[in-house]
Formats: sequence, structure tokens, C-alpha cells
Amino acid sequence: MRIPRPSRLGLLIALVATLVLLCCGGSVSAILLGGLGSEENTNAFSTLGCGQGGPIDENSELPSISDYGPEQIRNAAIIINVGADLKLPPRAWVIAVATAMQESTLHNYGNLGAANDHDSLGLFQQRPSAGWGTPAQVQDPVYASRKFYEKLQTVKNWDKMSLTKAAQKVQRSAYPNAYAKHEAIAAIIVNQLAHGAANAVGNSLAMACAAGGQVAASGYTIPLKAVVGSGFRTPQRPTHQGVDLIIGRYTPIAAVSSGVVSVVKCNEDHRGRRTCDVDGYPGKGGCGWMVEIVHANKVMTRYCHMVQRPFVTVGQEVTAGDIIGRVGTSGNSSGPHLHFEVHLNNDRTSNGAIDPVRFMREQGAPLGGDE
Repeated sequence: MRIPRPSRLGLLIALVATLVLLCCGGSVSAILLGGLGSEENTNAFSTLGCGQGGPIDENSELPSISDYGPEQIRNAAIIINVGADLKLPPRAWVIAVATAMQESTLHNYGNLGAANDHDSLGLFQQRPSAGWGTPAQVQDPVYASRKFYEKLQTVKNWDKMSLTKAAQKVQRSAYPNAYAKHEAIAAIIVNQLAHGAANAVGNSLAMACAAGGQVAASGYTIPLKAVVGSGFRTPQRPTHQGVDLIIGRYTPIAAVSSGVVSVVKCNEDHRGRRTCDVDGYPGKGGCGWMVEIVHANKVMTRYCHMVQRPFVTVGQEVTAGDIIGRVGTSGNSSGPHLHFEVHLNNDRTSNGAIDPVRFMREQGAPLGGDE
């Protein structure tokens, strides 16, 4: 069904009025999903650009990153350089590094004896008996990396999948959901070892910064392209746990990263009513029609004030850029906009909320811009 859009003049008037009056709610019921961690465990990305400088030579002096030692970082640099030599885009590098983090913690393991999984060897724990190569070959980081990338290239639409699905298509692991937890640190490593390449468009060789809805190699994109209005916990609104993205009614809203939909509902207002199919108003309370998505590394995103029932259901898997609903003004709102929040540790309360502008910038998917 084609949904009519307002006239450009009417939209301009609405946007100006919304910028002046906009008020959205912070009264979403608090439910703690659980999980441990801290802001330091999320994507504290470097600001080295978007990969224009290319990967660092693995034989040069390499930076210290997180809890990984020199040998592990050198192995990560080899993985990245092999990907670049094969003319693969930076999203492939992030997937490969995260996979090796899960399989070997970036150690080039030999035979582990009783602790070994069958005859798995090397950075990617590739099995000679499964046709990956000889024991000597799969323990060569360059060879092992190349074989991983060659298999990844045979996976249809690998660059549009979640990291864990793409990795699992290659590895066929007994723990298929284990890769996602490494995505954030893998992107940090790629940024540090390749001049910010995780901030670049993920499926392009151009090494241009992701913009306007493009998905970065980190796996993130913006929910929509819009002016940032009311900010996170400003002096005027200290309990505002997100940011307001000012845009016209019916504008599509995208999931910012792969994840699983955890909440879809019409959030009740201060009087306990669930009246989300009509326009809200300041003081009504509630998020209106809303969606929450849980992503890798225990990050949760929240999308509020939709114009109609969202397009997704609880338990549905989404990937970055999937359309989950349309902008509206339901709930505690005085005009069309998207209220967008980011929470750490799967904590839906205000304790878990962080500044979405800073977080998204660190993922290479900065908020803001005109419609």
C-alpha cells in the first residue's frame, strides 16, 4: 500500500513547529533484561579516518589493543592484510578477525592434544580432514586467512548478513551464535590496524566513510537521515534518555545493526491507556508505538513514536538497514520525529542509557543531516 506523504510546505511548517515544541517521553516501563559489562566494552572506536591509509604492515610496530598481546595483534594484522590483498571490502576483514577471535583468540594453535576439537588447527581452527589443507598449511596464518576468505566469497549475500551468520556459513561451528560477541572488538582492531576501515562503507573497496544510510564495516547504519533535535540528558531535559531525530511522518525507520527484536508494543501513557493509533501530545506520557532490538555485545536500541504498528515481531532477526516501522507522533510527542535510544548491558532502564550521538559516531554511522 502506498502511504501518502505530506506536501513539502506542510512538512517544513511541521518540522519548524516540532523543533520548537518537541517533547517526547521517558516513561517507558523499566524492565531489566540483565547482563554485565561497561561502556568500555562497547565500540570505543578510533578516529583514524575511514581506511584511506590502508592496513598496517604486520611486520611494523603495532599498537596495543584491549587484552590482546603482540602475537595476537600481529595475527589480526595478517588477516586484515590478506583480505586487502584479495580485494575484499572491510566488512570481510571484521568478519574474519571476529571469527578468529572466537576460534583461537587470535593464537596460531598447533595440536592441542586432548583439548583439541577433532583435528582443528591454526587461527581459524580449520580441519585438514575436512579439506582445508595440510596441517602445515592451516597453521600458516596467511594460508588460513586466504582459505577463510575464499570460502566466505562463496556465501551468497555474505556482506548483507549478520556477522555471526556469515561466519557460521564458513565455519559450521557447533556454537553458531558465538561469533557476534566479538564484533565490537573486531571492529576496533580493524580500525586500529587499518586506519579506521571499520568506519568505511562495509561492502565497498573505495574506503569512503559510510553516510546516508550506508552500512559501515562495523555493521552499523543510521536509523534514518534527519536533523538531531532535542539531545541526550540536556540541562533543559535531564531525564531525556535518547535523542529526537526530526523528520516527516511516514519516513521509514531502519534497524541500526543486526539483532533480535525484543519488544514491540504500544506503550501505555500516564493514565494507563494504549492509544497509539492517534497523535499524541506533550504530557500524555509513553513512547507510543515502539520497538526494541538487542544487538551484539549486549547493546539495545529503542525506537519510539511510530505512526502505526511496527513491521516487525518479537523474536524476529533483523539486519542493519531492515525497515522496522515508520515515523509518527504517537505517545508523549508534539510532532513527527523518531525518539532513538542506545542502552548498554541489555539494561532497558535509564541506568543503561548512553548518548546515541556519540555511540553512533563511534560506529562509523553518525546521526544527523537533512531529509
